[in-house]
Amino acid sequence: MSTPLGFDVYLNSSYEEAITAVTEELKKEGFGVLTEIDVKATLKKKLDVDFRPYKILGACNPTLAHKALSLVPQVGLMLPCNVTVAQEEDGRILVSIINPKQMLGVVDNPGLEAVACDAEEKLKRVAAALS
Repeated sequence: MSTPLGFDVYLNSSYEEAITAVTEELKKEGFGVLTEIDVKATLKKKLDVDFRPYKILGACNPTLAHKALSLVPQVGLMLPCNVTVAQEEDGRILVSIINPKQMLGVVDNPGLEAVACDAEEKLKRVAAALS
């Protein structure tokens, strides 16, 4: 399943197992998780509201990031590649992975196409490995 923004995968695992699996599959494709935002904890702390388990993982492939930033330094505004892991109301775990090709519609630089396509292939393999 995919959306205009990225690739969606449902996992049959616990929420914490999903975080571990996503991190491991990203690592296999050369991505490290630079940031981890616990949306549930943040919303509880800042707004005192209850929200389902939901994390935003900021994944970065240093080689691809270097290529993209060398071509268009402002592309850093769209990095790292975000991956969300969320527990839905029915208990299923939804992993959504950004499609890096989306930045091609925002940044007009033909050189970025190869970098975005390479990143897209890697992230599609992550989604396929998880499904």
